[in-house]
Amino acid sequence: MAQAFGFTVTATDGSARAGVIATPRGTIRTPAFMPVGTAATVKAMLPDSVAATGADILLGNTYHLMLRPGAGRIAALGGLHRFMNWDRPILTDSGGYQVMSLAGLRRLSEDGVRFRSHIDGSEHLLSPERSMEIQRQLGSDIVMAFDECTPFPAPEAAAAASMRLSMRWAARSRAAFGERPGHALFGIQQGSVYRDLRAESAAELAGIGFDGYAVGGLAVGEGQEAMFAVLDYAPAMLPADRPRYLMGVGKPDDIVGAVVRGIDMMDCVLPTRSGRTGQAFTRRGTVNLRNARHAADPRPLDEACTCPACRGYSRAYLHHVHRAGEIIAAMLVTWHNLHYYQELMAGLRTAIAAGRLAGFVAAFERLRAEGDIPPP
Repeated sequence: MAQAFGFTVTATDGSARAGVIATPRGTIRTPAFMPVGTAATVKAMLPDSVAATGADILLGNTYHLMLRPGAGRIAALGGLHRFMNWDRPILTDSGGYQVMSLAGLRRLSEDGVRFRSHIDGSEHLLSPERSMEIQRQLGSDIVMAFDECTPFPAPEAAAAASMRLSMRWAARSRAAFGERPGHALFGIQQGSVYRDLRAESAAELAGIGFDGYAVGGLAVGEGQEAMFAVLDYAPAMLPADRPRYLMGVGKPDDIVGAVVRGIDMMDCVLPTRSGRTGQAFTRRGTVNLRNARHAADPRPLDEACTCPACRGYSRAYLHHVHRAGEIIAAMLVTWHNLHYYQELMAGLRTAIAAGRLAGFVAAFERLRAEGDIPPP
């Protein structure tokens, strides 16, 4: 019999929680950051390299994988874990966010979303039932309910209609998911920036019953201040004995602020996308390797960092290979960024366990305020 999915909170500090999610494919230490492997790969990284950064879980994308190479093909080849050579847990999003972003290429109804592929124009229907089927074929450890990501800004009436549609889809997702020992289904809270709608959504989801709960509809253009204002109350509306996942976040200060407010899991393309554009995240903020000031700088990106980019290469080299368009630039800076993100998560977990989160956050903010030290 497959090991049951479970979540244990091991320490708290204010609203912040440290814990462990148990899955048949291994444990996930929380707070956790999930690197994004949209098309069955974390761009510019090998799976072993991703694991070496400290990642316990990856995110895959239902929309992209259903279109190419197809969920059926992945299933025939042994499932997503075998296909991409990753033996640790995988969470797949439902595809809802991606199809909602296809302005002019989709039609929304109670049944689901009918859309045309951005690849070849072929027509598809993605519904709660179809999303559950695809994620089952992929073999996801954590499956996301199908929802509509409410755009921002949205009038309250429109946000309410969108949220209630998502709640009806959540019930259908739960029914279609069925009983799958060892696999988990997460519901997604919606309601935009409206507290009453968030409360209604949380109550509906708790009534349906999920293995974990996401805070959706944020990081969609509302800005950090508005996002934090929602996170000041939204996570506490969700069941305390289940993981809380903030979707699509974010920058390092977004992550720290979310953890302080009770979030357990996050994902974002930012560290990998930035790695490909020459932007590195460090304890002292971001470093733009395209800038000429790095051209003769012999120092590493971050002298306290133990990643391969910082152990073996100078800023001058990273500047050179990025400007020259060499593939190694994306590889090294992406590895550094993912290492930094996982190091940040480890620091947060340690601080929560020790009851010293406030001091950790203060030190994090002080170094960022001091900024990057210019070359000698």
